[in-house]
Amino acid sequence: MVWSLLCSRLSHATVRMPPHMFKKILIANRGEIACRIIKTARRLGIRTVAVYSEADCDALHVEMADEAVPIGPAPAAQSYLVIEKIVEACRQTGAEAVHPGYGFLSEREAFPFALAEAGIVFIGPNPKAIAAMGDKIASKKAAARAKVSTVPGFLGEIEDAPHALEIAAEIGYPVMIKASAGGGGKGMRIAYDAKETEEGFFLARSEAKSSFGDDRVFIEKFIESPRHVEIQVLGDKHGHVIHLGERECSIQRRNQKVVEEAPSPLLDANMRHAMGEQAVALAKAVGYDSAGTVEFVAGQDKSFYFLEMNTRLQVEHPVTEMVVGIDLVEQMIRVAAGEKLKIRQADVKLNGWAVETRIYAEDPFRNFLPSIGRLTRYRSPEDRTDGDGALRTDTGVFEGAEISMFYDPMIAKLVTHAATRQAAIALQADALDAFVIDGVEHNIPFLAALMQHPRWREGRLSTGFIAEEYRDGFKPGAPEGEDLDVLAAVAVAIDHLSNNRRRAITHQMAGPAVRFSDRRYADVGGTLVAARVEGTLGNPTKVTLVDAKSIRRATLNVDADWWPGQPVWRGKVGDRCVTVQVRPIHNGYELSYRGVRAKTLVYTEREAQLAALTPEKAPADTSKLLLCPMPGLVKAVHVSEGQEVKAGEALCVVEAMKMENILRAERDAVVKAVRAKPGDGLAVDAVIMEFA
Repeated sequence: MVWSLLCSRLSHATVRMPPHMFKKILIANRGEIACRIIKTARRLGIRTVAVYSEADCDALHVEMADEAVPIGPAPAAQSYLVIEKIVEACRQTGAEAVHPGYGFLSEREAFPFALAEAGIVFIGPNPKAIAAMGDKIASKKAAARAKVSTVPGFLGEIEDAPHALEIAAEIGYPVMIKASAGGGGKGMRIAYDAKETEEGFFLARSEAKSSFGDDRVFIEKFIESPRHVEIQVLGDKHGHVIHLGERECSIQRRNQKVVEEAPSPLLDANMRHAMGEQAVALAKAVGYDSAGTVEFVAGQDKSFYFLEMNTRLQVEHPVTEMVVGIDLVEQMIRVAAGEKLKIRQADVKLNGWAVETRIYAEDPFRNFLPSIGRLTRYRSPEDRTDGDGALRTDTGVFEGAEISMFYDPMIAKLVTHAATRQAAIALQADALDAFVIDGVEHNIPFLAALMQHPRWREGRLSTGFIAEEYRDGFKPGAPEGEDLDVLAAVAVAIDHLSNNRRRAITHQMAGPAVRFSDRRYADVGGTLVAARVEGTLGNPTKVTLVDAKSIRRATLNVDADWWPGQPVWRGKVGDRCVTVQVRPIHNGYELSYRGVRAKTLVYTEREAQLAALTPEKAPADTSKLLLCPMPGLVKAVHVSEGQEVKAGEALCVVEAMKMENILRAERDAVVKAVRAKPGDGLAVDAVIMEFA
């Protein structure tokens, strides 16, 4: 496969570069994208400079780079967003060019201007293109002039809340309030009525100001049941522009992409050609000369409208690299150095299918609220390319690293590539089961469950997928059917292995040999499964699942080279290849498989009888408390002690991971005590207020 060739190129020696190529570049970013850029630069024989805030002094990108320069305090507004500090770091280190990655300064028109004044090359589009396309309001005007179909809306800056209400009424609900600058779901709100418009206007402005330093917002029609499809473009400084096919990014939560794939299951050849031509025409109209993305909102009827253009490398660029076999970071560097594109449109072929999941530090069982802390265990599946396909992990963390409240909560991106969509999904599902993260909450259980969702597997997508399919939030799944049998068999095999190992300990006291009953009861997430087990140490275990009358209902040969202490059990259960995460708990294990986390205990018959008599401990009553749902900073408290509040009324605002979250009253109540004030930093489940 083409990606196999690219992986081979990425892993081999330095590539011969032209004499005018940069010798040293600075990466004005952090996390996984900084590490990603360093890998390509290293392969090209280019030295790299990292910059870091006080919170990132021990970060992976700092360790990977050849040099590193501190640039200030943890808040991005005092470090990564300060242009003068980046320019000064270039002067200190002699960096000839700067790659901005995505986010931060990547779409600030002033940044390449400042670099140019200092004689430093910007590895990205020219400032004119950024001005025309990086600003969402300006880009829509440019698209309209180029006769590109756009979503109905107000192509201007919204002055204040009354103006927002007026415009929304003219367009017709629902509407989308969006920050003019930036991206990543920040500064975006959907409003279905006047109240939500007024509230969303202030929240969008506030988030836009804190994330991008620009509080301008605009309003456009929100197309219901839409799909998000984007075209990757690539241009050089000699007027050549091509497109590299599309990505589908419809699986979103709070306007932020969660899963991406290339190509899109919606598009046919004609639609791909039409969208690609339109994207290239728009890029040429503004003189675009780097990697960029033209985003479209697509209807289920295959209609499409220009949404915006991101004048930078996208988070999801790896799926395009997988299917076309082109290193986009390398192309950006070569273009910035003045090279002509050696790739023509006719050379671009889509090979196979790629799927990417974004692994975030967030709790899917608590409405995806952010989580921070130290990664006490971090074991990603190994990158590989073989006959089944390819697997790649892009990350900026390591075991022992800390997930900070100051930045985006992304831990890693997991990408799989195979000949077909279903094969890429199967590889992704298995890789997620093997991805071990402890110390912070994360969304792997949700992603693993999503890979099994029938609607996802069929490609029937929309940007409302998560809201529609998980209306009451993501709940812990209970194992059932074949998955229950698999977990029960694995649990019984683990218990049998442990018993056999104890039996084999040397220098035991003399006496009759210990005999273990072959009958077992596996309590898998509250479901009791009866089984008989046999087998000797070092050989496959035979597990026979039986019903209440000891009648066989399934016999499974369980074969794996797992030993106690390993976090991942990988082997065969019957004819199925299975990957299960194994975490020791008191008297048992927590098993994770396909999005299910099951507390699992294995009993003898007598132990099972006694366990059934054990009373369950009732959880503490927190019904009269408002608990902080995530680690964060209290931005505002809207009520006071003794005040009566109604269900749905805003109580306070907590900011976490650059997002502002309004906490509302669940029912009518009276505030008994307020335990937090604006400016307080709170841990998860900290008490904010009490109710009478």
